[in-house]
Amino acid sequence: MRPALATLAVTALLAGACTPSPPPEYVNLPVSAERAGLGDPTRGAILASSYAFGTPSSLAGDPAAAAQALAQLEYLTVELGFGGPWRDMQPLVSVELRQARAETRQALGFRGDAPPQVAVNALYDAAAALRRNDRAAAGTALAALAPQGGPDAALARLSDLPPLPRAASATARARDALNRRDNDRNQRERFF
Repeated sequence: MRPALATLAVTALLAGACTPSPPPEYVNLPVSAERAGLGDPTRGAILASSYAFGTPSSLAGDPAAAAQALAQLEYLTVELGFGGPWRDMQPLVSVELRQARAETRQALGFRGDAPPQVAVNALYDAAAALRRNDRAAAGTALAALAPQGGPDAALARLSDLPPLPRAASATARARDALNRRDNDRNQRERFF
């Protein structure tokens, strides 16, 4: 009987290992976001979001800046989590960013199951509309992401962000990892 259980257990493990994993998330920045900064947009998102969430007073009463910082967090959660040119970042960075994304979505009443690209587009579109003083367009942009309470509630939350300690911690960790990565590369270049 025991060999049969062992065989069954091994078969179950192998079957689980052969189950396809879900497709990885993907996200692209809108063209307007890529043009907004100089150089690498991922580096820019790391630096800008770590400043924004590390200095909440910079976002107070500025829903456009809050929407942009949240869009950057959404982007970084995916971009730093799936290899590519950023695969040498510390693995804990992507874990903390996912936790921060969950924190921000819950705190703002955003859909937890929204695809990252939907979130990035909605938040960047809302930020652009708010900079044009077009609250109606900003609300329309957020509608797919914030069905609870409607666009007005989402805009009010963006104007008065609640404390987001995980977002501050995760983006600071991403900035520190970026700095370490740069320092390591600079040291390697000096020796070669």
